[in-house]
Amino acid sequence: MQSVAVSENFEQSPLKRTFKSKVLARYPQNVEWNPFDQDAVNMLCMPKGLSFRTQADQREPQFHSFIITREDGSRTYGFVHTFYEEVTSPQICSAMHTLYQMHNAESTPSSSSSSSSSMDSLASSLDEADSPAASASSSRRAGGYDSSRDTLYVSKALCLIAPMPFMHACRRFLSQLHRAVTADTAPPLPLESYVHNILYEVPLPAPGRSLKFHGVYEPIVCQRPGLAELQLADFPLAEAFTLLGAENLVQVFTCTLLEMQILLYSHDYQRLMTVAEGITTLLFPFQWQHVYVPILPASLLHFLDAPVPYLMGLQSKEGTDRSKLELPQEANLCFVDIDNHYIELPEDFPQFPNKTELIQELSEVLLSFGLSANTGAPPRTRTSPSSAPGSTPSTPGRERKTVALRQLEDDGRNGNLAVEELAVLELLQGNPTLERLQALTKRTGVTVARVDALRAGVKTQSTEGQGGRTAAEEEELRNAKLNVQLREVFASRFTTMFADYEAFVIQSAPDLESWLTNREQMHNFDKASFLSDQPEPYLPFLSHFIETQMFATFIDNKIMSQWEEKEPLLRVFDTRIDKARLYNVRAPSHRSSSYQRCSILKESAQAIEQRLMKIDHTAIHPHLLDMKIGQGKYAQGFFPKLQADVLNAGPTNNKWSHRTATAQRRKDRHRQQTEHLALDNDLKEQVEGCLVLQNSMAFWEWDKASPPPIKPPKKSASASCLKYMQEARSLGKNLRQPKLSDLSPAVIAQTNWKFVEGLLKECRMKTKRMLVEKMGREAVELGHGEPNITGLEENTLIASLCDLLERIWSHGLQVKQGKSALWSHLLHYQAREEKLEQQQAESPVSQVPERRKSDGFLAMPTLRVSLIQDMRHIQSMSEIKTDVGRARAWIRLSLEKKLLSQHLKQLLSRQALTKKLYKRYAFLRCEEEKEQFLFHLLSLNAVDYFCFTSVFTTIMIPYRVVIIPIKKLSNAMTTSNPWVCVSGELGDSGIMQIPKNVLEMTFDCQNLGKLTTVQLGHDNAGLLAKWLVDCVMVRNEITGHTYRFPCGRWLGKGVDDGSLERVLIGELVVPSGEEDCRTPPLQRSPSQTRRISITSLSGRGYKPTSAQIQEAIGESVNNIIKHFHKPEKERGSLTVLLCGENSLVAALEQFFHHGFKSARLFQKTVFVWDFVEKAVAYMESADQMGDLQETAEPLGMTCQSLCHYVNSINSTPRNIGKDGKFQLLVCLGARDRLLPQWLPLLVECPLISRMYEDTALLRHRSTVSALIAVLETIHDFPITLEASLVKGIDL
Repeated sequence: MQSVAVSENFEQSPLKRTFKSKVLARYPQNVEWNPFDQDAVNMLCMPKGLSFRTQADQREPQFHSFIITREDGSRTYGFVHTFYEEVTSPQICSAMHTLYQMHNAESTPSSSSSSSSSMDSLASSLDEADSPAASASSSRRAGGYDSSRDTLYVSKALCLIAPMPFMHACRRFLSQLHRAVTADTAPPLPLESYVHNILYEVPLPAPGRSLKFHGVYEPIVCQRPGLAELQLADFPLAEAFTLLGAENLVQVFTCTLLEMQILLYSHDYQRLMTVAEGITTLLFPFQWQHVYVPILPASLLHFLDAPVPYLMGLQSKEGTDRSKLELPQEANLCFVDIDNHYIELPEDFPQFPNKTELIQELSEVLLSFGLSANTGAPPRTRTSPSSAPGSTPSTPGRERKTVALRQLEDDGRNGNLAVEELAVLELLQGNPTLERLQALTKRTGVTVARVDALRAGVKTQSTEGQGGRTAAEEEELRNAKLNVQLREVFASRFTTMFADYEAFVIQSAPDLESWLTNREQMHNFDKASFLSDQPEPYLPFLSHFIETQMFATFIDNKIMSQWEEKEPLLRVFDTRIDKARLYNVRAPSHRSSSYQRCSILKESAQAIEQRLMKIDHTAIHPHLLDMKIGQGKYAQGFFPKLQADVLNAGPTNNKWSHRTATAQRRKDRHRQQTEHLALDNDLKEQVEGCLVLQNSMAFWEWDKASPPPIKPPKKSASASCLKYMQEARSLGKNLRQPKLSDLSPAVIAQTNWKFVEGLLKECRMKTKRMLVEKMGREAVELGHGEPNITGLEENTLIASLCDLLERIWSHGLQVKQGKSALWSHLLHYQAREEKLEQQQAESPVSQVPERRKSDGFLAMPTLRVSLIQDMRHIQSMSEIKTDVGRARAWIRLSLEKKLLSQHLKQLLSRQALTKKLYKRYAFLRCEEEKEQFLFHLLSLNAVDYFCFTSVFTTIMIPYRVVIIPIKKLSNAMTTSNPWVCVSGELGDSGIMQIPKNVLEMTFDCQNLGKLTTVQLGHDNAGLLAKWLVDCVMVRNEITGHTYRFPCGRWLGKGVDDGSLERVLIGELVVPSGEEDCRTPPLQRSPSQTRRISITSLSGRGYKPTSAQIQEAIGESVNNIIKHFHKPEKERGSLTVLLCGENSLVAALEQFFHHGFKSARLFQKTVFVWDFVEKAVAYMESADQMGDLQETAEPLGMTCQSLCHYVNSINSTPRNIGKDGKFQLLVCLGARDRLLPQWLPLLVECPLISRMYEDTALLRHRSTVSALIAVLETIHDFPITLEASLVKGIDL
């Protein structure tokens, strides 16, 4: 035994240290086309290395499995049986004895080894897991190891490597092989016969068939699902559910679907593997596309630093608390503590659709097999360990009656295993009182659900058991049935959720070549339309999910299936969708979020049961091989080195060799390849099985035949396709699997370099996607795909950008501080800058108001760009409780202010700080990549985001208001008391008095959202009670968004239209120098020219032609209709469309002004409102005289409604002026669908000839009819008016 003591931590007692292991032998020696990866197998067979024991310790054999994923994504499974053998070498015994003496001399009795919590201490993970802290170990601690008194044992492993996860079969074969060596009597044949048999004479079962082969003592059965069934998964899902509980498992499953980083944590390798494989098999029809290492060997812990999604398993050391575990990044991490049944979830992640009903259905399946689904502590989010957003699922009603049973069961932490339940049942059956109770409950019709379920479970087991099946086979059958039923429940969720996915796949390329070439630039899936078709509750989850790599790959496979053979999972999925369509025309259930249960649970379990009950094939029995006499002897209790020569070659042409079996197997294998495996796994099936005696052995399973020909091009992927699959399909796919073998610094550097490249590419793709989506219509005209982006989708994209930045900032960290690497860097920066600031007094906004120029934008004092200031805004938000939350809010704020790239550049310009915080290979220290990354982020400045304002709706925000008078025409000041009220999409500020003679004020108010209107007015007091205002400017002091509210009119009695208050409509101001690179502005608000031209202020104002007026009306109505066709969350302000520039009111004002005799010589100006008032007065008088009695009843009603509305508007306490009143009448008429009925009344009124010229549009019959028809089109929509418009109107 050539193991050298290479031990990391010498303060451990020698027996607790771990030593380097090595592969002792492997059979066959090699397979040309499938090289044996010695380092990987060595590492995964004994992830902790070699360990020693004495007779005082527990030495039970252990079983675990592992998986090796190759670069191309193909997988190989390994199954390992680890046991302890007595050490016979006197040198090793005396070496251990000496180590103990040295250790005892060094360690003073008082010192206790403290475990450091650094990442390195994980690397020394020990084999303590298997030895409970029994009294035996304490006696050993006193005595240690003494070669004269103790027997020394060392670990050894047998490993079988296979192409498919036949976990149960391999486990039973290995344990029988080990039993043969330890048994008192030798087995009937030499060990070589059994190994040779499984390597060369046991074929893979054909799809949909079962196979029986013979181990050393008893037969072993394995089965393989048919082509239309879910693929083979032999790891017991029941165990995963029992360990975590249904609720937690569904949450981890959701994190996996959303491609977060998932870290499993347990002391038991097999548990890590069971949970990892369990979760990934539930993903059907999707496949995990990123790093997948269910067992992470101690020497590879630096992989936790990978800035990509991963699913890894980490072995916990006994006594190591979760809090001691320092992980490089946790912002997006789902931490699964398997042994303690609890999980920690990332912040704010969406729930799986119909989660509660799904958990309910899973619980019922588990219950039908006598298992409880309610294990597991409630999940914890990162906010605080105590708060549990989704606590343990409530017990289904019918289980509540079983209180007595509940108390008999263990608490949730111990995972109520079936064994305990059997014990409970025995207790119940043997207890006469309980038996009587049961009889009584039966008579009264009460059922005791749990007992019945248990009894049924046990009954089926006992009846089937009589069919000559062993208990192990029973257990296996039960597991297989439960496995497939649980998987079917998940599969049916996807079948209903994605039943119509095909309709949204965009098939744009004429052939495979051109598709592969343009893959990166193309839209393959119409995301916006797909989402708009889904039920509302599903959207948060689906909008995230369709952005993942696994979904993209699924769609890629779908598109490629027109030229290639369908990927197996996709084929099964499509078949199911077609079948579902036949049975259920999906129209009625479409868009409904009601839960559809899985309907094929019974038949799926039956298929498996039939295969296992009726065996299709039996393999050749093990037989004597051509071995020399005396070969194959071994000492009892010691696993020997086998005869390599007989195991290196397949069966020769002797009487034992059945060529048929091999041929059949080759056929199966070829078929399997074409039908059951992924594109890039052509050679996956010719596989390994190696008995690795580690100290270890390995068996390779293979065929004597040469490897099958690669499929002809029609069937298989072309070379470019394979290359594409490996490179382009995923960002960082080449990182999907760390190379387990070579760990030289050069290789680690190379891996990190790949990470850097991957991150940069991902940044390029994400920013491009955000730009294209956001630029909307403009981008589509340039040929960039989807026309609109939903707010939901925008939010998803921004969330994934936040996640990318977190991953970039956590790559290559020297020391981790806090959960968010980005925020911790910002805090370091802030601390340094504030030191510098103390030396120079700081002023956030220059307090001295500059001399105002008449130009609007100059009147607002400039807002200083300050990274620190933005951080302080975020720090003062009490709503955000965590660092991750603060970092995300800061990113959103910077994005909204178009400063993200600039801020990050400033942050990284402090190179001394970056060097202190990051290792040399970190992304942030690669100069060229960093520059490109900042450049990609800079491109986001081309579009307007409101991703901060729209998300943090409850925070207090300081606003600054500046009122700009028109100096030339008016006293800048007024003696009256002015007031202002600012309204936005989320509310209004209420009326605020403006201090006298002050034109600028600031106020704090809960977030108003995007600003829509400002009401400005005064109380008409004093001598100079007239005020000519050019515009009002309002700025959000956190985001810097500035809005301009044009006015251009007088406020005062006896001037203009006599208005003392005006409602002004806002528009967002573009900071200077930015106009050339941005999207077209939002709907603009009324400009000064329009306002002045309508009034008498300048009679020389611009007069539109009748054609322009009609076009303007059509355009304004169109805009309102478009507004209602957008998803509700993205509609923006209706007020702007009703009252802003180019709005309905503006267009109708022009219509009514056309041919209006407004200016009279030596008389007051006449307004349109005067005409309306006179018309109403005429109607009322006519009504009293009885002229209207003979008109049709509906007309009379319309007439009354018009009079009522006009009088209500006139009697309002507000002084809104005549134009304001006309605006209000139009808005109310549009809201209450009365405008088209009022128009004829105004046209019929005899006064019209006095007030309008003959050419006026209003006197043109056909034009008026056309106008009525246009206005009727907005009747289908519910128009709601902003409070600022209708304040004080009593109808």
